[in-house]
Amino acid sequence: MNLVGPRVTLRQWSAADIGAFTAMNGDAEVMEFFPQPLTSDESLATFQRLRHSIEERGWGLWAVEIDHQLAGFTGLAEPSFEAHFTPCTEIGWRFHRKFWGQGYALEAARVALRFGFERLRLREIVSFTARLNERSQRLMLRLGMTHSPLDDFEHPSLPVGHVLRQHVVYRIHNTPALLERLNQDLAAQVHSSELQPRLLYGGCGSA
Repeated sequence: MNLVGPRVTLRQWSAADIGAFTAMNGDAEVMEFFPQPLTSDESLATFQRLRHSIEERGWGLWAVEIDHQLAGFTGLAEPSFEAHFTPCTEIGWRFHRKFWGQGYALEAARVALRFGFERLRLREIVSFTARLNERSQRLMLRLGMTHSPLDDFEHPSLPVGHVLRQHVVYRIHNTPALLERLNQDLAAQVHSSELQPRLLYGGCGSA
């Protein structure tokens, strides 16, 4: 099943995505707030895991297609580590740099949130990132997510003292008002995309 927004399509992964996926994960700027870029073998293992997850559950971190190109991924996942806010469902994203700064990540995230709340009937979705990653935090705020310093945590997969170990958590709850706003925001993007030409290259942000 594909999830379709005004400009983006969230879909299952295909073998044709491997090259672009590997290039994205090997880009040091894209992976700035991860411990290191992924090797080709690590990207392939991640690709297989993402595809299998969607095959098994019907949802996950979907490939995002824009103008017949793999732009990145967006979707829902269940963290494998233990923290005070787990078990939970998180929303996450990653995009090739040429798709930054044009609202694609925001649109894809809205589509994924709507699926999580309407189809999966989740009560809450969280997102987390390194405290230093202000770009992703801006996107979380634009989605309507909220942050409490009491939720901040040290990521257990990173060693003590690592510059990225300090993480922040954002939350958003399923309410009728939120679903109405998500649908209104996506409808507004439909109108906007009809009025404005698509650009494939833009600014340096992630949303």
